[in-house]
Amino acid sequence: MNISQLETLLTISRTMSFRKAGELLNLTQPAVSAQIKSLEDEFKTLLVNRNQPVTLTDQGTVFLEHAEQILAIVEQLKQRLSDLDETPQGRILLGTTTSIAIQILPRVLSYFQNQFPLIKTMIHSMSSSQVYHSVENGIVDVGIGYLIERNPNLETSILYYDMFELVVSPQHSLARTRKATIHDLENLPLIMLSPDTVGRRFVDDVFKTHQIEPQVIMELSSSEEVKRMVEIDLGAAIISRQSITSELKHGTLVMIPMPEFEVSHPVGLIYKSGRYLNSAMRQFLNDLKGMPEDHFTSPE
Repeated sequence: MNISQLETLLTISRTMSFRKAGELLNLTQPAVSAQIKSLEDEFKTLLVNRNQPVTLTDQGTVFLEHAEQILAIVEQLKQRLSDLDETPQGRILLGTTTSIAIQILPRVLSYFQNQFPLIKTMIHSMSSSQVYHSVENGIVDVGIGYLIERNPNLETSILYYDMFELVVSPQHSLARTRKATIHDLENLPLIMLSPDTVGRRFVDDVFKTHQIEPQVIMELSSSEEVKRMVEIDLGAAIISRQSITSELKHGTLVMIPMPEFEVSHPVGLIYKSGRYLNSAMRQFLNDLKGMPEDHFTSPE
């Protein structure tokens, strides 16, 4: 058994094809077949069903779990050896919400890339609750999101605080209102974030506390989508203050102060406890932790 064979099995499990696996690995299809056959002969078991689409047998699924662990250890070894070089380098998979990726990360990452060009950052957009799951299960290296739960397997560090605000278009009937109350929303058509988001859960709790049944006309998965619908006056919305900085500046949205929503929500880093941090991760985490809050919250 060798590392190349394990990588081939992993690629087959993802592509469900010997041909596609070969293309990704720069191997011929016979070479891919030979590697898998060699593994099967060595362990005296069938790992791959050759029907189309190609799938792993039960034995292959169990084998793959251990193969992934072996490959992860090999990658960690490579990173440790790489870290003997003083120049931080490596790849960071970052999971965060769409609004943070659009509103906050560009100025943060532009600084970081200028300082450390050998560190490559890849961003995956997801809800804050998915960020926790993705970090814990190793799908991403580090997350940035609302710090919504305590998990003994994860470390967190606050970067800044956000709030949720009522916003309408300039043409909306509430646009000239200086302050509204929760009861002003009872019969107001609302465009809401989807139920799996932090903002939606917070707003639902506020409505429940005040025994209000909101008139939800639309549910969307991200603040960016919600903002576009509010801008064309399809309804009002309650979304992150940080996500509306540009729209408030350009006058395409109007924020209506509402006492019931004046609650600060911490936003920060999320990463796995006890995990080996390569030089790229250490540099990234240290830099973000050292940034003042206004670096994240000040308008561009």
